[in-house]
Amino acid sequence: MNMNERSVTSKELLKKLTALHYEGAAKAKAEGRPVVWATSISPQELLETMDLATVYPENHAAAIGARKEALVFIDEAERDGYSQDICSYARVNIGYAGVGKSEAQDIPLPDLLFCCGNICGTVIKWYENLAKELRVPMIFIDMPFNHSFHVPAHSRAYMRGQIEDAIEQLEAFTKRRFDRDKFSEVMRLSNATCEWWKKATDLAKAKPSPLNGFDMFNYMAIIVCMRGSKEGYELFKLWHDELAAKAAAGMGPWSSAEEKYRVMWDGIACWPHLSTTFNALKKHGINMVTSSYPESWNLRYETNDLEGMAAAYSSIYANRNLDYDIGYMKKLVDEFRLDGIVYHSNRSCKLMDFRQYEVQRRVGELTGVPSVIFDGDQTDPRSFSEAQYETRIQALAEMMERGKGGMGL
Repeated sequence: MNMNERSVTSKELLKKLTALHYEGAAKAKAEGRPVVWATSISPQELLETMDLATVYPENHAAAIGARKEALVFIDEAERDGYSQDICSYARVNIGYAGVGKSEAQDIPLPDLLFCCGNICGTVIKWYENLAKELRVPMIFIDMPFNHSFHVPAHSRAYMRGQIEDAIEQLEAFTKRRFDRDKFSEVMRLSNATCEWWKKATDLAKAKPSPLNGFDMFNYMAIIVCMRGSKEGYELFKLWHDELAAKAAAGMGPWSSAEEKYRVMWDGIACWPHLSTTFNALKKHGINMVTSSYPESWNLRYETNDLEGMAAAYSSIYANRNLDYDIGYMKKLVDEFRLDGIVYHSNRSCKLMDFRQYEVQRRVGELTGVPSVIFDGDQTDPRSFSEAQYETRIQALAEMMERGKGGMGL
C-alpha cells in the first residue's frame, strides 16, 4: 500500500491502519514474538524502539463498546467479583482476558504489561490484577500528579529515572540492547505526528468547522497506537490536508445540515451510543468542534530530552490541577468560539466525575456560555438514558438560541 497515494482518503487509510495494527499483534503472537498490553498515554516511544507488538486495551474496549459487545465482557468481570463502580474499560478488558475471544475484535493475550500512572489510579490496580491473573511481568512508570501549574524540577528528574528504569527492564525482558539512535528517530516521528494531530484538530476553529468532532474520536485510535510510526504521521498529515481544503472552501461538517451552534464535549465518548449522541446534536444543528480529551495526545518535547518527554507525558489534562484545567477549558471556549458545552458525567471516570460540577460552575462564570451535564459511560451501555440525553441537548439548544439573540454569544 502506497501511503502517499492521494486517491486514498484519510478515512480509508484510518480503517486500513487500524486493521494492520491488530493483524500485526496477531502475527507476532503466532510467530512466538512477545505482545505487550499498554495504557493509552504511556511512553510508546520505548516500545516502538524495541519493535514490540503493542495493543492498547482502552482502544480495544472502545471498539468493543462501539460494536455493542461490551456487556459480554462486563458480565464476565462482574461474575468474577469486579464491581460495577469500576471503570468499564477495565471490566471489558479483564472480562476479555478471561474469555479470550471477541466477535468485534480479537487481540492476543499479553506477554508483558506496560502501565503508566498519568491517567488515573485505576489503571495501576487493573494492570496489577492482570499481571497476577495472567502470570506475566509488568513495567510501571509512575507519574506524580501536577499540583502546580508547571511540572516541577524534582518531578521531571524523578520521571526521567522512571523512564530510564523502564528501558533497563525492557532490555532485560527482550534480552536486547536499547537502540538510542532508533529511539531518537521514534521521538522525532512521534513529535511530528502529534504536531499534525494538533494542526488537524485546530482546523475546527474555522467557522463553519470542517470537522465533525465525532470523527475526531475515531481518528484518536491511531494517535494512541501509532504516534511513533511513519504511517501515523502520514495519516494525520493527510487528514489535515483534507480538512484544510474543506475550510478553504467554506465547507461545514455535514453536507445535509448547517452548523448552527458550536460546542465542546467534555470527557470520553459514549461508545455504545455514538449514533444516538451524534444524531441528537446534529438534529439541532449542534457541532462538537473540540473536546478536553484529545489534547492529551498532543505530546511534544525536544528530541533526546528524556526529562522533557517525561514532562509531556505528565502534563495531560487528567494529571493537572483544577485551576489549570479550568483555564484550559476557558481557552478552548475562546479559541473555538463556542456557544455551549456538553459535559459527559462518565460513570467510569471517577477522577473527572467528582470535579465536573465544579468545573461546570467555574467555567460558566468565566465564559458565560451555557452547558448541560448528562449521565453516561464510555462502554457500559446500562448507564445511559437516551431520553435524558435528548432532553438535555434540547435544553442546551434553547439556551444557546437565547444567548445568540440576547447576549451575542
